[in-house]
Amino acid sequence: MGADEKSMIIIGAGFAGLATGIYARLNGYKTEIYEMHNLPGGLCTSWKRNGYTFDACIHWLVGSSPESNYNSIWQETGVAQGREFFYADEYCRAEGADGRTVIFHADIDRLEKQLLELAPQDKEPVMDFIRGIKMCSAFDFPSDREPLFTRIRKQIGTFLTFMRYGGEFRRWTNITGEQFASRFNDPLLRQAFREIWIPEFSMVFLLFTFAYLAKRNAGYPIGGSKPMSEALEKRYRDLGGVIHYNKRVARILTDEGRATGIRLVDGTEVSAARVVSAADGHATLFEMLDGKFLDAGIIEQYDSWPVFHSLLFVSLGINRKFDDVPKSVSGLSFPLKEPVMIADKLRDRLPVHIYNQDPTMAPEGKTAVTVMLESDYSYWKQLAEDRSVYVQKKEETAWQIIRLLEQRFPGIAGQVEVTDVATPLTFERYTGNWKGSFEGWLITPKNAYTMMKPMSQTVPGLKNFYMCGQWVEPGGGLPTSIMSARRLMKKICGEDGIRFSVNH
Repeated sequence: MGADEKSMIIIGAGFAGLATGIYARLNGYKTEIYEMHNLPGGLCTSWKRNGYTFDACIHWLVGSSPESNYNSIWQETGVAQGREFFYADEYCRAEGADGRTVIFHADIDRLEKQLLELAPQDKEPVMDFIRGIKMCSAFDFPSDREPLFTRIRKQIGTFLTFMRYGGEFRRWTNITGEQFASRFNDPLLRQAFREIWIPEFSMVFLLFTFAYLAKRNAGYPIGGSKPMSEALEKRYRDLGGVIHYNKRVARILTDEGRATGIRLVDGTEVSAARVVSAADGHATLFEMLDGKFLDAGIIEQYDSWPVFHSLLFVSLGINRKFDDVPKSVSGLSFPLKEPVMIADKLRDRLPVHIYNQDPTMAPEGKTAVTVMLESDYSYWKQLAEDRSVYVQKKEETAWQIIRLLEQRFPGIAGQVEVTDVATPLTFERYTGNWKGSFEGWLITPKNAYTMMKPMSQTVPGLKNFYMCGQWVEPGGGLPTSIMSARRLMKKICGEDGIRFSVNH
């Protein structure tokens, strides 16, 4: 591809990279995507083992409802078409050692009733939580695909909603999951709220999650993650886009303060008028660009901003139907008989995601099950210095999880047909994600201002280079990846005096 004025190299074929390619092609840009892996989707992926599918990403998709403003981005990128969604009645449930169970219903009224019946002494934080969900439900954000007058009406409505709830919105933004959980006197409720949300993460996003669930606007796509990534790839290719798989970028080439192309690990150099990195932010800035285009703000982010915790996935293919377990968004957790050291952390509860809502994930009469645990990248990195030790720990962890599941599901050990363990190093190997983080920056009270003032998609001192994806859109998630790509292409079109279009 020659470096003509509308040529563009995109690094990474995850959601952000593919979406950038789609919007670029819709606006007449010549694009080529270079991807280190042999599959599209990046972190939005799944893999098969002996007839079972294990999913590393999707639990719900915001914008699943055709009535949602977010649905337009799924229409534009080819994800929504032909997609079947399942809407669970429960987000999750937390079982207690005392026989009680906290059920986080998707229906707001049922949720309120259940929480108050379980812990009437915690009425004040329960009702605060319910009011917060209703506050988020009141927002109806506009889409630029809507007719002008509809868009204006929604813009006015959103402004008025912010005027009404602005103080409450800021308060919830500045409350972390841990801070809110600590308000509960009931030990089970306190534990349940600690489990369902990341301790450092702003609570406002949990409120929006429940608001979307209540509106049936956060459905689970049947088939899971990989079909959605394949749909993005197809949309991009149908528009004439080119993808090169198994092509890892080693360097972003620059000349006199301008990005001019890329160099692959095999030494091949490719030039283009623009370079967009939808790859890992740390690798982009500190390796591909050699740390030459940084300012104090960028350095502060990578030095001090928290990232989504790295994860340990233990996936099991089980010859069992689990008809007795309610279908939910995120599964259930149960107390262990005694605290157990699993990998690098002492655990007193075990979360279990049972994919009994999706028949495509396992052979008939069988079920895919995943136990997802926070686990430090550094722990696995140190183990991997000796490959045999690393592999042995993975195997030990799988059988340890199976034995612990026996406490809640007697007989399950004899029903396990497949085991698979993915560590933070697995995520790093396939996606290049810094520290094995699965969604980039956490939004905390410290950096919550990025919701109102988006991060820059350019870097100081370098022209014709851009970034998109989770490292310039804190909060993670698939919608933000698409929106980041859309925002970037509107900016590039503006630079070139082109009216941004989503039609073809």
